[in-house]
Amino acid sequence: MLTLSPPWLTFDLCQPHQVLSFAPHNGGLVEARRILWREVRNADLSEDLDAIAWLEAQLEDRRATDAVCFLTSRKLEAHRTAEATEGGVTATAVVTAGLSNAERIGSRLPQTWLQPAKDWGTINIALRLSCPLGQTALIEALSLVAEARTAAVLDAGTLLPTGPATGTGTDCIAVAAPAGSAAFAGKHTAAGHALGRAVYDATLAAVQDWQRDAAGW
Repeated sequence: MLTLSPPWLTFDLCQPHQVLSFAPHNGGLVEARRILWREVRNADLSEDLDAIAWLEAQLEDRRATDAVCFLTSRKLEAHRTAEATEGGVTATAVVTAGLSNAERIGSRLPQTWLQPAKDWGTINIALRLSCPLGQTALIEALSLVAEARTAAVLDAGTLLPTGPATGTGTDCIAVAAPAGSAAFAGKHTAAGHALGRAVYDATLAAVQDWQRDAAGW
């Protein structure tokens, strides 16, 4: 279940899942039943502010410190979702995307080049799989989410002085699945196929929306 109540977006997993992420709050491998987005603006985060401590305080006020949580300056109304089912496995992806701090992997742009629309950056992706996975398969699933994101960004065609963008400097991914013993989640598995399609579709739609919104920046 997805609930939008700005400045929060809540992806309710409906029951405890293992969640693997590099989110700014509750990253790593944890058990959680919801993944949150907190929308921010430059006024919220001054240069000398400890953003992680600020986010934790925000979550304490919401009684949600148990959740995995992203930060984004993309408007939450622009989130996109996609679902795919293969071989009885359903993958649900929720994505917010902005590419003003886009980068091409293996290269870096000067910060001065990124300034005009820096508050529109970051691709945040939450994926829920219906099938139980072991921890090794969960790691493999996260790598496929990153691959699907990169494919979508490349196909959207954001060009930088360093070449086609492959993501942003602050992208974040969280993958949720019931705990289990399945050892693999690669592209030849039902889970890998379903998650690849869901993440690609949601990311491409979110990036294309940003491109329309940001035209001319």
